[in-house]
Amino acid sequence: MAALKVGVIGTGHLGSLHAKLWKDVPSAVLAGVFDVNERRCAEIARATKSRAFASLGALLAAVDAVSVVTPTSTHAAIAGEAIAAGKHVFIEKPITRTEEEAGALIRAAKEKKVKIQVGHIERFNPAILALESYRIRPMFVESHRLAQFNPRSTDVDVVLDLMIHDIDIIVSLVGSPVEKVDANGVAVVSENLDIANARIQFANGCVANVTASRISRKKMRKMRLFQRDAYISVDFLAGESEVFRMVDGPDAASGGTKKLGEIRTGSGKKTIVYQKPKIKKINPLGYELAQFVNAILLDKDPPVTGEDGLLALNVAHRILASIREQKLPA
Repeated sequence: MAALKVGVIGTGHLGSLHAKLWKDVPSAVLAGVFDVNERRCAEIARATKSRAFASLGALLAAVDAVSVVTPTSTHAAIAGEAIAAGKHVFIEKPITRTEEEAGALIRAAKEKKVKIQVGHIERFNPAILALESYRIRPMFVESHRLAQFNPRSTDVDVVLDLMIHDIDIIVSLVGSPVEKVDANGVAVVSENLDIANARIQFANGCVANVTASRISRKKMRKMRLFQRDAYISVDFLAGESEVFRMVDGPDAASGGTKKLGEIRTGSGKKTIVYQKPKIKKINPLGYELAQFVNAILLDKDPPVTGEDGLLALNVAHRILASIREQKLPA
């Protein structure tokens, strides 16, 4: 089977990473890059030994699929043009600025029979991938995503910039409709929200308390999941997870499992065990690009679909709406 020809649209910091990592994705070849900044585009083309295209149309004519790594406000127009040209699209998060734009892209992709994958990269964090063999059914979630101030990201609210990572993870793990959102936030050093907290209630009874800030002195990307008979800690920065759970029987401890104690129950005993799941040594961005290629070549749904991106965007907008309501005068 011939290699999939891919292009990168947008050669900023993240776009340059896409271009460099596409070179190592099996069954794909980087055909070239495009950016309105011609000097930067030429620089990344040289660094990746690919072609700098002079126009978006010229790049689209030369590829089978593209990475859209441009400001969120341009996602709908650029991805829309790519889809209209019959190209598969990988769109960095959030999928678009508005839910209406996302819905239009999803409908267009179905009409053209092309794939959309949304770049919710934390789905491919080794700490999350390590939990694939566990039954995750959280009833309470607490997450903190704190970043040091970076002027490059202040064109959007912290909810769409940072919190949306955790929104996507939580919604995908809980697997239940969102019933209610209460949130608050503050613009501290920019014109947009720099810190926000949201309490998300799901139809199945799960509650998530989510905090994101981009004015922290230290970085933190942690999530704690509580469910019947288990507590799971996820450290996205370290790429590690820890699992504390209760299992039946006194001899539950085995290789890689530490026995912490026993608890008597009505039917006997449960053993409390500690496990540190084995971590896959991967580059999350490179891995998600490879999954995008597999979805195209095998004609299956990408691991993070356009619908997934729309759902995360919907919850993010509900959080922003709740924050606006909190600021209305009594």
